[in-house]
Amino acid sequence: MSTPLLLEPLTMRAASARNRLWLPPMCMYSVDAEDGVVTDWHVRHYAARALGGFGTVVVEATAVAPGGRLSPRDLGLWDDAQVEGHRRLVEAVHAGGALAGIQLGHGGRKAGTPPWLPTAEGGAARTSTLAGWDLVAPSALAYPGHAVPRALSAAEAHEVADAFASAARRAVEAGYDLIELHGAHGYLIHQFLSPLSNEREDALGGSPEGRRRFALETVRAVRRVLGEGPEGRVLGIRLSATDWVEGGLTGEDTAVLARELVVAGVDVLHISTAGNVPARFPTGPGYQVRFAAQVRQAVAAMTTTGGGSPVVVAVGRIESGAQAEQVLLTGQADAVAVGRYALRDPFAPLRWAHELGVDGWQEAGFPAQYWRGTWA
Repeated sequence: MSTPLLLEPLTMRAASARNRLWLPPMCMYSVDAEDGVVTDWHVRHYAARALGGFGTVVVEATAVAPGGRLSPRDLGLWDDAQVEGHRRLVEAVHAGGALAGIQLGHGGRKAGTPPWLPTAEGGAARTSTLAGWDLVAPSALAYPGHAVPRALSAAEAHEVADAFASAARRAVEAGYDLIELHGAHGYLIHQFLSPLSNEREDALGGSPEGRRRFALETVRAVRRVLGEGPEGRVLGIRLSATDWVEGGLTGEDTAVLARELVVAGVDVLHISTAGNVPARFPTGPGYQVRFAAQVRQAVAAMTTTGGGSPVVVAVGRIESGAQAEQVLLTGQADAVAVGRYALRDPFAPLRWAHELGVDGWQEAGFPAQYWRGTWA
């Protein structure tokens, strides 16, 4: 049989992934020293998924500022001293045959909320925010159950955009092939985008155009660091396409934003949903894929600043090779990200290649050392 589309290479600017399977960023909360520095555990964790056959491995949300961490045990790239650890991690992922990506983020009003301390003291009442954590956000609106943040001034918002750019410079120094900005799941960029968390009346709010301004400013600042031409590093952004709440972001809003992001320098649009406010929504197999399809249709005729086509990545309970292949064959996305499934099976790509009828390690693009362990 012909090679499944899932195992075809994926080109993004000058980078080429061996297949279209991504490991998406997933918080590990494993920096015991609380200094943001990569540990041996991180190196082993991500190297295992690279050896398991993922084409692109994206490292978990990595803070651009200490106060932007989701927990004290998050990775960071706010200091040059953190670069060397990331360089070790990149080398391990590359040795496993995968592209190395990193997600840069700032938690905004959801920072300082480690999941293992849900009743930590914060402010005047007990909340899930660590006591003393300086929460910032577009507006002084708390995420339910968290402490009330203070609203960033316009000057402070620009400083945060610069912090993203500085962290991106460090990511380039570490050797990452792809830098992804975290614009999803209710964190700072998402907070600026959504009318449910952004009630500003200055240039960074007040209208859909104003609410998009911080995201676009940040993208442009990072794009300058990564290089403007075809040889520049790949720039992606993860978006929550909808808040799943009336009055919040919709798929149509995100389709408009996606086009502006491509013009600003984004190469990859990684489409998720939710996280900015509590919401009830369906979570069946592939439940978010239709939003990726909507974004892909919106940018289909566009060309990135690097000269290629925008890449759209789908995610959301994709748990079999046949399901992932169908997403690609039907044109709903260009790549598929597999998260929780990959936590329990680092070798999911090898398993899925077998399920899709691939019978040779060279065709699959996996290490020969592991092929004899394929599922018969």
